[in-house]
Amino acid sequence: MTSSPRWLTPEEQSAWQAYRRMTLLLNARISRELADDCGLSDPDYDVLSTLGESADSRRRVNELADRMLWSRSRLSHHLTRMQQRGLIAREHCVDDGRGALVVLTAEGRRKLEQAATGHVEAVRRHFIDLLTPEEITAFTTIGNKITTHLTTPETT
Repeated sequence: MTSSPRWLTPEEQSAWQAYRRMTLLLNARISRELADDCGLSDPDYDVLSTLGESADSRRRVNELADRMLWSRSRLSHHLTRMQQRGLIAREHCVDDGRGALVVLTAEGRRKLEQAATGHVEAVRRHFIDLLTPEEITAFTTIGNKITTHLTTPETT
């Protein structure tokens, strides 16, 4: 026996549609500005900024794949293209003969520094500066609540 679906109320439907439209438009706008400003894609910037945040400017491939929610194969293809552009290098992991490290190159760091200022300004202009401090707090709370739910083992 199946139960009937719990349809969204008009208010819930409105919230869901507003969220969907906002994320599509916001991601498209920030991605376009990032590409126009410095020729980087979102995944390029995600890889470079993740490496830039690391103390030694390197991360294991599987850590990057997990962070980006990509398969190792998909990430490997993307890293090959970034390596061909001189943004990253790959090294063997001395701790694990099967593992590989991704390393930020000098060109990758230069490109990241070039992109960061415009990227954070776009995030401010199209997101942060449109919200009150209370809305930012609420948005953070909501985002963390949903992220926790989606990353809890029993829901994944």
